[in-house]
Amino acid sequence: MDVMKKVPVREQDPAARAKNFKEVCYGYNKEEAMQEAQRCIGCKNAKCIAGCPVSIDIPAFIGKIKTGDIEEAYQEISKYTSLPGVCGRVCPQESQCEGKCIRGIKGEPVSIGKLERFVADSAAASHYSQPAPQPANGHKIAVIGSGPAGLTCAGELAKMGCEVTIFEALHEAGGVLRYGIPEFRLPKVEVVAHEIEKVKDLGVKIETNVIIGKSVTIDELMDEEGYEAVFIGSGAGLPKFMGIPGENANGVFSANEYLTRNNLMKAYLDEYDTPIHSGKKVAVVGGGNVAMDAARTALRLGAEVHIVYRRSEAELPARVEEVHHAKEEGIIFDLLTNPVQIHEDENGWVSGLECVRMELGEPDESGRRRPQTVEGSNFILDVDTVIMSLGTSPNPLISSTTEGLDVNKWKCIVADEEHGKTTKEGVYAGGDAVTGAATVILAMGAGKQAAKAIYDYVTEK
Repeated sequence: MDVMKKVPVREQDPAARAKNFKEVCYGYNKEEAMQEAQRCIGCKNAKCIAGCPVSIDIPAFIGKIKTGDIEEAYQEISKYTSLPGVCGRVCPQESQCEGKCIRGIKGEPVSIGKLERFVADSAAASHYSQPAPQPANGHKIAVIGSGPAGLTCAGELAKMGCEVTIFEALHEAGGVLRYGIPEFRLPKVEVVAHEIEKVKDLGVKIETNVIIGKSVTIDELMDEEGYEAVFIGSGAGLPKFMGIPGENANGVFSANEYLTRNNLMKAYLDEYDTPIHSGKKVAVVGGGNVAMDAARTALRLGAEVHIVYRRSEAELPARVEEVHHAKEEGIIFDLLTNPVQIHEDENGWVSGLECVRMELGEPDESGRRRPQTVEGSNFILDVDTVIMSLGTSPNPLISSTTEGLDVNKWKCIVADEEHGKTTKEGVYAGGDAVTGAATVILAMGAGKQAAKAIYDYVTEK
């Protein structure tokens, strides 16, 4: 065994997977996982733990895999997270735990994410039980939103003995895990639904179809329904657009809408007649993970797909693995390219995307080189569908119906980073509702920190 290199992970063949929604990556079997675990040197002052937003004791759970005790490994992970199957699949490990791994200095870091996924999948298959929560303490907490921040906050509070109810606006729980990330990256039944059940097993109640700010307000929850504290984990579901001519044409979507239609209405299953416009030639504008998700979804629905991004490949914000998979599947990357107008036919449908070439100038305040237009380089990309993936901001419904809750100029809720405390007494917030669109694991980290702060608040009150 070459300790410098990761044990490779088996994947679906690119030509086959480009036509189906089954999971791309097969994950490790027990033998492969034990072999990969041997590469971990069990550092005493483990940097990988510091790189994990939910502070999982990584050497401890990998140590259990080394000896083949997978149930113990699951018990270890469960102390820190209720969503290991999610984290193992969608965390940007390369910039977090694996980015800090000592093995990575002279070779490849340990495949921490794939090992976490293996433990989670083994636990689901073998029905391992998670540690029991503390006895009930009589404190009643409301959580708004059942995405990664809300689920994590609720799970942590339930473990501490609190009575927790999650209020979810949509008809199924999961938030971005269910409607944002495609099936081929994060299976909805085997992983998302299963891990939500694990959170419910801790005693968390989930009420769906409740729109906070319409069905009921935060003040009503606290003043009339007896909730001592509220955590807002409502995400960032409001899409951004470029403001270019033609953006109101038929066949222009936000990535958010496109992925939601595909996931919640199950467009990825042949037996569902989902109202989704799949398009024959699709341009996805943007370069983040959501852009890759939208592009790879459109491809599977039968389109030729272009990613249109104004910087070069080195600046693509998406995970390296996502870009690699997209290229393998045949997605075309039009880099250093920026849209200036969407053309439409006589019936108001997209008939082309007019773009200009870009070149990189001096670095801007983000440290990335600023793209500048190459004059006279206009050309038209022959497409019939345009998906805008330019980030999202929080829906202002909650902030506009809650007195004393401050937001910043981006409509994000103002909350202190360490505890998630907002400007309103007893109200905490975390995840994309505070930061704007970010990662699943950062939302989980915020939910976990807020849970501790809320527990301290209600027990000291």
